[in-house]
Amino acid sequence: MKDLQLCLAGPWELVSPGHLGLQLDVEESGLTYLENARLKALAYSAATGLPTLADDSGLEIDALNGEPGVFSARYLGLPDGPIKNARVLELLAGVPTSRRGCRYRCVMVFLEPGCAERSVEGICAGQIAQAPAGQAGFGFDPIVRIPRLGRTLAELTEAERVQVNHRGRAARKLLSYLKTRPGS
Repeated sequence: MKDLQLCLAGPWELVSPGHLGLQLDVEESGLTYLENARLKALAYSAATGLPTLADDSGLEIDALNGEPGVFSARYLGLPDGPIKNARVLELLAGVPTSRRGCRYRCVMVFLEPGCAERSVEGICAGQIAQAPAGQAGFGFDPIVRIPRLGRTLAELTEAERVQVNHRGRAARKLLSYLKTRPGS
């Protein structure tokens, strides 16, 4: 939520479902990021009647044929964090740096009552590091290295991370749309 607040500053108030006292358990049954983001946006929009933004994202690792992809949150049945990251590193043991390419992908869906749906995508390309590094971020961030920065996403400050990560890129595209749509 913080990264979205950094990117989507403007003449609107960004609130989370928790701020509204809303707790929905939307099953992410889609086979694509867009399908899952749409499922969440539709559910929250129907529950609140408010303009709604939802996203789905995941990590795609070249040496694992794009896995975990849309199944990142439930990959290998492991919880997010050090255990899942360690398992990914085990799966890539012996894979040279040149074949450790990856990308985070985020798709956001914006629904506004009476308006057409808008979707945007953000991609953050990197490499899977040889070992985890950094304490910031979440999920796979400690093992996703951004070669041009020479650091993992978990080693970046919040402001740096939102400039390069997938959610920040998608949010900036959405912001561009919000600023130019009729009635803005």
